Amino acid sequence: MSSDKTTVAVIGLGIMGSPMAVNLVKAGYDVVGYNRSKAKTEALVAQGGRAAESVADAVSAADVVVTMLPDSPDVEAVVLGEEGIVANARPRSLWIDASTIRPDVSVRLAELAGRRAIRAVDAPVSGGEAGAIEASLSIMVGGSADDVEAARPVLDAVGSTVVHVGPAGAGQTVKAANQLIVAGTIELVAEALVFLDAHGVDAEAAVKVLAGGLAGNRILDRKAAGMIAREFAPGFRVDLHHKDLGIVTSAAREAGVAIPLGAVVAQLMGALRARGHGSLDHSALRLLVDELSGRN
Repeated sequence: MSSDKTTVAVIGLGIMGSPMAVNLVKAGYDVVGYNRSKAKTEALVAQGGRAAESVADAVSAADVVVTMLPDSPDVEAVVLGEEGIVANARPRSLWIDASTIRPDVSVRLAELAGRRAIRAVDAPVSGGEAGAIEASLSIMVGGSADDVEAARPVLDAVGSTVVHVGPAGAGQTVKAANQLIVAGTIELVAEALVFLDAHGVDAEAAVKVLAGGLAGNRILDRKAAGMIAREFAPGFRVDLHHKDLGIVTSAAREAGVAIPLGAVVAQLMGALRARGHGSLDHSALRLLVDELSGRN
C-alpha cells in the first residue's frame, strides 16, 4: 500500500455497497471493507481491496469511512457501539453515510460524531444496483459546505450527480422524497402494464412509445422489461422500500404534510411484503396489481 493513497473504509458490502467499494478501488483508493458475511469481503479482496475483521479494524486507520447499511438501527450500532466509528475512527477523519435512514437520526449521529472531531455528511444514493455498478448514482448530500467538498472526490468516484442539498440530515430528507416519487411511479407503471394486458395490447410496443413521450421516466427505461416478463431479481428489495416509505410517512406526519397518494403506495408496498415478497425487487408491485385485478 503506497503512503500517498487515501484509505477508505467501506462498512456494508451488500447490493449497493459492494459495487461502490469496487469503484473506489478502480478510482485508486486504498479500500478496506467490512461486512458481517465474510464472502462479501472476500469478493472485494478479489477486486483489489482489503478485508477488515471488524468495524474498529476497518476504521481505525481510515481517512474516510463510508457506511452503506439497511436501516437506522444498523447505522446507530456501527457508529455508536464500542467497536464503532465514534470510538475508533481518527480525529478529523470523514464519515460519509450512504445509507437511507431517518433524517432525525442522521442529524443526531452527525452531532455525536462531531463531538469526537469526526466530520460527518449524509449522502444517500439513488440509481439502484445498476447505478452502483456503473458509478452513475445520484447522490444527495447533507452537511457543512467544507465537509461536503472534502467528501466530493470519493462521491464522484461512485456517482455522476453529486449535489449538496443542505445541512446535516438534508440528504436524507431529499432521499425520502426520492423514494416517494420512485414508489409512486413504479405503482403507476405496474397499473399501466396490467391495464394494457387486459386490453390485449403489446406491452413492449406500448412501453416504447410511452417512454418517448411525456410519460417517459426511468422506471419505464429500467424496470418495465422485467415487469412485463414478471422477473423480479432484486436491484432494490421490497423490504428496503417498505422501510423507506415508513421514513417518508413518518417525516411527512411530523411536518404536517399530506401525502395521500404516497400513503396508499406505502400500504401497497407493505401488503406486497406481507405476502412474502420482501426479497423481490420493488417493481414486483406488478404482482400485487395483477392480484387485485384478478389476473394472477
